[in-house]
Amino acid sequence: MAVPTDPDHNVTVRLSATGQPPVRDGVPLERMISVLFGTGIEEWRRGWRSSPGSGPSREAIVSASDTTRGSTATTQVVPGRRLAYTMLDASASLDRVMDAVSTYVDDFEGEAPAVVIDDIAPVITERGAEATRSFVTALRGLSGVGDVIVGCSYRPEVAADVRSVFDLTGDVGRVDHPVAGALDRLHRDDPTTFGYVRRHWAEARDGIERCTRNYPQSRQVHAALSDPETTPRTLGATLSGLVRLGVLDTWGETVGSTRYDLTAYDLDRMWVVGAVLAASADESGPDGGPETVGDD
Repeated sequence: MAVPTDPDHNVTVRLSATGQPPVRDGVPLERMISVLFGTGIEEWRRGWRSSPGSGPSREAIVSASDTTRGSTATTQVVPGRRLAYTMLDASASLDRVMDAVSTYVDDFEGEAPAVVIDDIAPVITERGAEATRSFVTALRGLSGVGDVIVGCSYRPEVAADVRSVFDLTGDVGRVDHPVAGALDRLHRDDPTTFGYVRRHWAEARDGIERCTRNYPQSRQVHAALSDPETTPRTLGATLSGLVRLGVLDTWGETVGSTRYDLTAYDLDRMWVVGAVLAASADESGPDGGPETVGDD
């Protein structure tokens, strides 16, 4: 798969566990290349009616969706509608998808269109993580384009592959998932604990995944870390917040320090917690969440 050099854009992933990934919101609508893996062309075009604005003034569509592709590849230009589309046949490779995208980039003649992927999850399901990773790498290498937005339906059956393809702190730009609501409630009901989770979630994750005990205390999780920023107390406050978010559980009734049940650790949910916090980090203003108290 040929990858042009010197890209001047980032690839931003928008995850959704509750419906169609929200890829239309906030994307420049003047010039756009839409790549469809989970949506038919007509359904995609109808979707602009319920979106802010009237849709792109000029759009090229590359359809690799089962709902529209036929036995042979077809390219059409619709007169007067500022629309061109390519329907690929059922055997089309991801290389052919990228070739079609690159051709449309050239047709825009330096106007730097946005590139939008409706849903990458069907690619993960049908082609696997390695092929998807190569495709995303090609997207990163596209030259002559503006924003690149990748939608992804985050379902249990693709969760592990999504984690392997995308970096949660660098790629994910928006998350539509029940975890986001749970974090909002924690922020509202217990801002101090939310602050610990927001600051120390990554270190808590590392401690949980490195700890060899099934039912450790926070100091034992802390001992699994090298050069930690937290103390056992602040790590314990972070773990308490993760319990409330459904990432792990506590074990039994203890008279002394709390023991955490790491056999109940939910890796997928932990990843989403990190993704939500990473995605919201750049958007946080004065009310974006409390600062954590000192670790001393």
